[in-house]
Amino acid sequence: MSIIVTGADGYVGWPTALRIADRTDQRVICVDNGGRREWVASVGGVSTTTIASIEERVAAAAEHGYRNLSFVEGDLADRAFVDQLLAVHEPTAVVHTAAQPSAPYSQIDGERANFTQHNNMQATRNLLWGLHEAGLSDTHFIETTTTGVYGAPEFPIPEGGATMENDGERDEVPFPAMAGSWYHLSKSHDAANLRLAHKQFDIPVSDVRTAIVYGAGTEETRADDRLATRLDFDYYFGVVAHRFAAQAVAGYPLTVYGKGEQRKPFVSLEDTVEGLARLALVDPDDRPDSHTVYNQTTRAIAIVEIAETIADVGAEYDLDITVEHVENPREEDETHQMEIAHERYDDLIDGSAVDFEAGMRDVLGAMVERRDVVEAHEDRFLPDALES
Repeated sequence: MSIIVTGADGYVGWPTALRIADRTDQRVICVDNGGRREWVASVGGVSTTTIASIEERVAAAAEHGYRNLSFVEGDLADRAFVDQLLAVHEPTAVVHTAAQPSAPYSQIDGERANFTQHNNMQATRNLLWGLHEAGLSDTHFIETTTTGVYGAPEFPIPEGGATMENDGERDEVPFPAMAGSWYHLSKSHDAANLRLAHKQFDIPVSDVRTAIVYGAGTEETRADDRLATRLDFDYYFGVVAHRFAAQAVAGYPLTVYGKGEQRKPFVSLEDTVEGLARLALVDPDDRPDSHTVYNQTTRAIAIVEIAETIADVGAEYDLDITVEHVENPREEDETHQMEIAHERYDDLIDGSAVDFEAGMRDVLGAMVERRDVVEAHEDRFLPDALES
């Protein structure tokens, strides 16, 4: 018996694989092709933390008692590789975190837009069809899609479907794809394919729509420098909270476009990992439904609140941080108050969430410790408003 974690060399995938391995006697198969490292390097980015090779990571994990962890290198967009992977390991669950995960990267040019959609959607289709054709339709398929599939509607976002009414008749339908980037749209297509695969193949599916993830690590990754997960801060792969933290550590003001009152959904890395691990290990009889959507978020946070929280926490590291409002170059509602349901996800993690302030304390601490790395790459995260 085994559990497969795809994208297991990534920011979310690696700590998820460690947590699952810590809680089960099943073998945990880590699958990756090194794509995230290549994509970040291609845009001049670098992780704040030093990232050991996957071979070093697995060896270090074994030293810390994770002797049920294995690594398989391969490209999930290659159907033959996926078929062999599933035939050999016959997993009870697949935690699918592998993807080109950056919206800005997918927007650079047509080549990267095409690559993002082909890579992400092909990998998911290969896994779903592979499970079906291998007779593994009882395998629990868990994918991290994204809350970005919802866009930014003016009404409260449900956890999954929406109710529509026409000519007096009502029904629940999948939420429409309102994604704002080629990356987010790849995940909208994935969500539709997950629903179809469940309907046609009866594969149990958990569609985990993951919010913006923040944090520098988990209990498992802090045990040894070789177990550290990555912490990106560049424009393409570093989320807004991490980019603000990098600006603060490098001695720049935190620039908020316009009012900055628009809210975005966030979730800590710790809570993300906990939710995925629980889904991977849940007893089949305890699954809420055979196809379930989770909004993996704990709260929506305004951009200006992110900046102000970092400024407050930064004082603990002797950082003198100011927040500046600059003219917004984007066409967006600077006061959009996103509301997003996440009761199902709260129940999954028993309502215990890492608060944003604690998460940013963790991020700032990691960046202060490696200030030289951050300052050496400031051209990768400074907004146009600070460049001169």
